[in-house]
Amino acid sequence: MTSDLLTDIYNAFDPFDPLPAGDPAYVDCREVRGDSNIIKELGNQIRRSQRNTYQLYAGHRGTGKSTELLRLKQYLETQGCFVVYFAADAEDINPEDTQYTDILLACTRHLLEELKTANPKPLLDWLKARWDELKDLALTEMSFENLTPTLQITQYAKLTANIRAVPSLRQQIREKVNPHTTTLIKALNQFVSDAKNELSSNYSQLVLIADNLDRIVQFIQEGGRSNHEEIFLDRSEQLKALDCHIIYTVPISMVYSHRAADLRDIYQDTQVLPMIMVQTKEGDIHGPGLSKIKEVIGKRVHQFSPNSSLETEIFDSPETLEKLCLMSGGHVRNLLLLIRAAIDRTEALPIEAKAVQRAIAQARDTYRRTVEHEQWSILAEVSRSKRNLNEDKNRNLLFNRCLLEYCYIDSQGAIQRWCDVHPLIKNIQEFQEALANIES
Repeated sequence: MTSDLLTDIYNAFDPFDPLPAGDPAYVDCREVRGDSNIIKELGNQIRRSQRNTYQLYAGHRGTGKSTELLRLKQYLETQGCFVVYFAADAEDINPEDTQYTDILLACTRHLLEELKTANPKPLLDWLKARWDELKDLALTEMSFENLTPTLQITQYAKLTANIRAVPSLRQQIREKVNPHTTTLIKALNQFVSDAKNELSSNYSQLVLIADNLDRIVQFIQEGGRSNHEEIFLDRSEQLKALDCHIIYTVPISMVYSHRAADLRDIYQDTQVLPMIMVQTKEGDIHGPGLSKIKEVIGKRVHQFSPNSSLETEIFDSPETLEKLCLMSGGHVRNLLLLIRAAIDRTEALPIEAKAVQRAIAQARDTYRRTVEHEQWSILAEVSRSKRNLNEDKNRNLLFNRCLLEYCYIDSQGAIQRWCDVHPLIKNIQEFQEALANIES
């Protein structure tokens, strides 16, 4: 097989590009994810509700949430909804340092850019009233009055871009905007109201989807509260103040915290996308889940080599393919990263066991460096009990994907959730020692 084919396959496993709706590489994994269905769980509420809905969507980073949200966007559009979707970390926020103000400005920017037929005057008047305070932070000396309406709109984009990219300006922008968020929301809703009137002849609902907020890194603020609590709970009234249907992604560690009931009271039940279950709770290989992981690989490979056997022509043996699938833990991005790392060590197909083992060893070493000394015993306990305790020290491991959550429907039709250590961690010496200590 040619090196061109190997290059095509390598690029088919890009770990950071969500699949667009309708992509032929998409694999429906509901049956091995506890029947998780974003259309039913989020879409039907939006389609049927006579009032605005405010929903949260969670899951480990890299499980495929963005792909599912893009599918939801397409579905809602076929149901007569106008959907504004944006990935917040692409241009608007810095996940290492995010506050509510950043999210509000990002929502403002994307609504302005997408709802082109609506009258932007309320928002432009808001910005004009504060231009003397903000123009230096937008890095422009131009007079607001001298800008065309189109260029005036771009000033929101400049502010969000500087929040993300210029640390020295980030806090200054927040300090200037924070006292005026109430009036900004009022102006934004006037704009949204006009947009909905303009859209009413062709669309039944307006929906805003703010993706990748689950990547916001947690830190503890003065007083002992986390920034996650400040954004999603303390600022919930503002997050829910926009006059349209909204879906926010939220860090999975927030869903498994002592504030989970508060989240439910505010936003209803948070929908969580679990891992693809490649192993059972008892440690046996879960055949349906393993087949789905192989299907994920097959659909990407067969775009370029439709008749190639995964087990003999793409990989050197069924055992090599199976080992790679199991070591992913059912985590899609980990799977893609492992395949790319193995191809990096491959000059010609098939991908050999040695290349896969090197990719696994490299990823394992990353996890070894991620885990702090006192966390090995926590991982060992979860590995034994298959339960994740609702404590801060466990939530950090969940956020870092050292702990993975799985879900299945039992024989009584009940949802069963369980947790396990990432399989890449299980052969690390420090983990083995911690496991031996609790079992002795």
